[in-house]
Amino acid sequence: MNKRTVLVTGATGGVASALLRSLDPAYDRVALVSRNAEGLDALRGQLPNDLEACTIVADVSTVEVADAAVVRASEHSGEPPARLAHCAGSALLAPLHRTTEAQYRNCMAANQDSAFYTLRAWVKARLQAEEPRGSAVLFSSVVAQIGVSNHEAIAMAKGAIASLVPAAAATYAGHGIRVNGIAPGLTRTGATERLFASPRAEAQIVAQYPLQRYGQAEDLARAVTWLLSDEAEWVTGQVLSVDGGFSRVRPMVPTGG
Repeated sequence: MNKRTVLVTGATGGVASALLRSLDPAYDRVALVSRNAEGLDALRGQLPNDLEACTIVADVSTVEVADAAVVRASEHSGEPPARLAHCAGSALLAPLHRTTEAQYRNCMAANQDSAFYTLRAWVKARLQAEEPRGSAVLFSSVVAQIGVSNHEAIAMAKGAIASLVPAAAATYAGHGIRVNGIAPGLTRTGATERLFASPRAEAQIVAQYPLQRYGQAEDLARAVTWLLSDEAEWVTGQVLSVDGGFSRVRPMVPTGG
C-alpha cells in the first residue's frame, strides 16, 4: 500500500501532537519538523511503533531552512509530502504601545514568515511531483476576524495567513493542490496554560464562548485531519472557524431576578 507523507511543522506543540494521534499508520507516515530538538526526541518515543516517522530539526521562519526541511522530508519518503499541516507559530499578548520591535519581529517570523516560506517550499516540491495533487492546512486565528484587546501583533500576523490561504488556493487549484486554514479560538495547550492560572481566570475564559468551554487540541486536530483528507477534496481556499462560536455568536448573559 502506498502511504502518504504528512509534513507537520511545530510538531512538538499540543495541537500537532493531537494531530499525530489522529493519523492512521496503515495509510500515513510523518515528517516532523520543530526547532526543539529535545522535544522531537521525546515525541518520537511517544509515537505508535507502526507510524513511520522522520524528524527534522529546523526553524522554518527563513526561506533557506524551510526549503531544506521539505527537501529532507522528500528524500526520506522518496517523494514530496502529499500533505502539509503547518502548526508552527507563537502567540504574543501585548497592547500595541507596549510591543517592542523585537517582539513584533519575532511574532511575524514565527507566524507569518514561517507560513509563507513553508507553504512556498511545499508547493514547489509538489509541482515537481509526477502527480502534483496535495492538501495543506495553515493556522490563522479568531483574533484575525474579531477585535480582541492586547492582540495587535498576533492579529496582524494571523490576518496575513488568512489572506494567504485563498490567494494560494486560487493559484494552484488547477494543479489539484488544495490550501485551507483554520481560525481557532483560545485552545488550552502547554503554550497557553499560563492563561488558566486560577479558577477565576478559567471561568472568565469559558464565559466568552457560546458553547461554554474553551478549545482543546483535539478540536483543532479533528478539523485539520478532515481538511487534509480526501473527504474534503472539494474544499479549498477556506479558513474554517473552530472557536466555539466566538466569532459569530454572542453568548446569552444571565440576568438577576
